[in-house]
Amino acid sequence: MTGTGATSRTTTPDGRAALTKSLDDAPPLFFEREAAGLRALAAAGARVPEVLRVGDDSITVAWVEEGPGRSTASEEAFGRDLARLHATTGERYGAHDGEPTAYLGACPVDLTPTATWHESWVERRLVPLARRAVEAGRLDAATAVLAEGVTPERLGPVEAPTLVHGDLWGGNRLVDRAGASWLIDPCAQHGHREVDLAMMQLFGGFGGRAFAAYVEAAPLAPGWQERVAVYQTVPLLVHALLFGGGYGVQAGDALRAAVR
Repeated sequence: MTGTGATSRTTTPDGRAALTKSLDDAPPLFFEREAAGLRALAAAGARVPEVLRVGDDSITVAWVEEGPGRSTASEEAFGRDLARLHATTGERYGAHDGEPTAYLGACPVDLTPTATWHESWVERRLVPLARRAVEAGRLDAATAVLAEGVTPERLGPVEAPTLVHGDLWGGNRLVDRAGASWLIDPCAQHGHREVDLAMMQLFGGFGGRAFAAYVEAAPLAPGWQERVAVYQTVPLLVHALLFGGGYGVQAGDALRAAVR
């Protein structure tokens, strides 16, 4: 879906350590949307690398020196930090700044602002991605049609449009030498808090105390653990489109669980 990319440690003209990511033939607004997401998270109080430069084919951010690992204390602090981030809300679901162009990894997703969460998550993302997966040969049509059966009730109680990271797998969180967590590579949006909580469980990398501390600070609606599958459908479909392999099977399993 995209050209050749590279990531490297660089030094700014004033001697600051930085990280530069580049991508040949990057799709429209690819790095601009990443920069906008980082700035939105920072404005909400999240710890993110400062954006130093952004262009059509690259982005440069301040370097974050990672520490030796994660601890109980760092996990608890992260859970509380995420709860504070999720206290920031908007008026409509989707784009946090009105620009609908967005990318989950390198896959385009539609963040057109909507009045309902169901339209944003199911009608503009889940159903179109399932159809694209069929066209790409990554999902069978009989399974893809299940996406159309995901009702508003399956998404949990209505919540205000909440600022979420949007792609919060373990690799998009760094822990520095002081044990503080930094968020990187967001698909920032106004959505549902459970989007981030479900993504955190998809590939691991977060300790149990992170979830416990989050729930202590910002309780979730009953049944949130049963809704993990519906909030893992979109990232799994994206992985099926980008990487193939067994992700199509996992996406199908998540779709079946979402409507069970």
